[in-house]
Amino acid sequence: MSDMYMYKTNPNKNVTVQDYTTKAPITLMGYEAGVCQGADISDPEKNYKRGLDCLARGHMRTAEYPQVYLEISGYSARMMRELYTHIAGGPTRLQASTRYIDYEHGFGYITPASVQSIPGALDEYQHMMSDIQEHLRKLDALGVPREDSAMGLPLGMESKMVLRTNARHLIDMSHQRMCSKAFWEYRLFMDELCDKLSLYSSEWRYLIEKYFEPKCGITGYCSEAKSCGRQPKKQEV
Repeated sequence: MSDMYMYKTNPNKNVTVQDYTTKAPITLMGYEAGVCQGADISDPEKNYKRGLDCLARGHMRTAEYPQVYLEISGYSARMMRELYTHIAGGPTRLQASTRYIDYEHGFGYITPASVQSIPGALDEYQHMMSDIQEHLRKLDALGVPREDSAMGLPLGMESKMVLRTNARHLIDMSHQRMCSKAFWEYRLFMDELCDKLSLYSSEWRYLIEKYFEPKCGITGYCSEAKSCGRQPKKQEV
C-alpha cells in the first residue's frame, strides 16, 4: 500500500462483505442467461462457462444479477458522499445518522498524508477537529437539537454505511475510482473492497482480477487532462 494513505492513529477502516452477497456471481450470470436462451441450466459447470462467455462478449446486463451487500466503516463522510454519485444499477444504501448518533462527545476522523507531512499542519488539523467537538458539546449543553448542531460536523469525520449493489455497478465503479486521479481515500476503499471480495469466493476473485481496473486499462490510453503516465495520452495514440 502506498505511503500516501495515512490515517489517524486509531484507524477503524473496514469493509465487510455480508453473507447475503452472491457466492457464485459468474455461475448466476450464466444461469440467468441460460433461462433466456432455453439452455440447460441444471449443470452448474455449464452455467459457469456460459457466465464467462457473457463477460467475454460484454453482455454486462447479466452482471446486474449477482448482488453485493457491504458494511463500510472507518472511511470519511466525504468519501461516502462521493460513493453516492455512482447510481448505475440501482444500488441502495443507508449511512450513519447525524440525528441520533452522539457526535457531540467525540468522533473519529481521517487525517490526510499532506497534513502529516507538512511541519505544523498536524497540530492545526487536530486543533480544528477538537474545536469542532468542543463547540458541538457547548451547543448540546445549550439545548440545541442534535440534528441542528450536526450541521457543523466535518466531511472528514469517520462514518458508517450499509450498501447493496451488484457486480456490474462495481466493475463500472472500478474503471473510474481505481484511476490514479481519483480521490485517494476512494482508491484505498477500492483496494480494500477488492481484497475482501477476492477472499469471499473464487468467482469474485476471478472477476476482480480480470475486470476491475482503471478505465485506461480498457481503452489503452489516458483520457485525463493530467496523466499519471500508466498509459499514453489519447492524442498520442
